[in-house]
Amino acid sequence: MFLQRSIEVTNLTRRFGEFTAVDSVSFSVGKGEFFGFVGPNGAGKTTTISMLATLLTPTAGEITVNGFDAVHERDKVRASIGLIFQDPSLDVELTAWETLFLHAIFYNVPRNLFRTRVHELLRLVELEQWKDKIVKSFSGGMKRRLEIVRGLLHHPKVLFLDEPTIGLDPQTRALIWQYLKNFRAQEDVTIFVTTHYLPETEHCDHVAIIDKGTIVAYGTPPELKERYHQSSMDAVFMEATGHGVRDEELSSEAQSRIHFKQGGGFRR
Repeated sequence: MFLQRSIEVTNLTRRFGEFTAVDSVSFSVGKGEFFGFVGPNGAGKTTTISMLATLLTPTAGEITVNGFDAVHERDKVRASIGLIFQDPSLDVELTAWETLFLHAIFYNVPRNLFRTRVHELLRLVELEQWKDKIVKSFSGGMKRRLEIVRGLLHHPKVLFLDEPTIGLDPQTRALIWQYLKNFRAQEDVTIFVTTHYLPETEHCDHVAIIDKGTIVAYGTPPELKERYHQSSMDAVFMEATGHGVRDEELSSEAQSRIHFKQGGGFRR
C-alpha cells in the first residue's frame, strides 16, 4: 500500500554516557501513512522522535526523512517536517494570527500564500473566528488545534506529533483525530504520532511498540491483536511490554530532557 518511504531508520542507537536510550532500532514509514509509535515511560519514544526530527544526533545508525540524511542534511529535513511537541509551545500573549505569521516568516512562506493557507487551515480546525484572539484566552483543545495548524502551515511532508491529545477530554481527543485524518487526506502528509491512549492507535496504519530502547512489536492494529490473541490495543501493549510499573526518573525521555536543558534544542 505504501510503496514509497517517508522515513527509513536503520540500526538507530542513542547513548547518554553509559545509558543506552535507543538500541539498534530499525523501521520504515510509508509516504502518506498514519504511523503510531508507542511505549511505556522510559521506553525511548521521545529520544527516537527527537533524532528523527534532528533535535538529537544519533550515536550510531542512519535516518532518512523525505529522502534527506537527518545527520548531514539537517536543514533540509527541518524544512520538510512539522513538529508538535508534547508540552505547549505557544506564546500565549500573541493572537492566533500573529503566532502563525511568525511561523510563516521562520519558514519563508510567501505572504500571499500565507493568507490563503491560514484561512484554509483555521477553517478546517474551526478556529477561523478566533484568529484575532489572544492565545491565553484559548482552551487546551483550542491551543492544540492551533499548534497543529502551525505545524502544517509550511506544507511539511511529514508531521511529527508527540502526545497530541494528552490532557484533553474524550470529545476533544476524538475531534483532534478527525482533524488529523482530514489533513492526511487533503495534504497527502505522513503523520508520525506518539500516544499514551492506546485505543487511539486503532486510527494508525501501522504501530510500532518500543520498550527498553528496542522495537518489541510492529504491525497493523488487526495484525497485532491477532498475534497476541487480544481484542484491544491496550491488551496488546500490556502483553508486549509487561505489567510492571515504570519509573521515568532515569528513563530515556528524562535523559533527553536533560540534554535539551543543556542547550541541545532545535535551532536553525
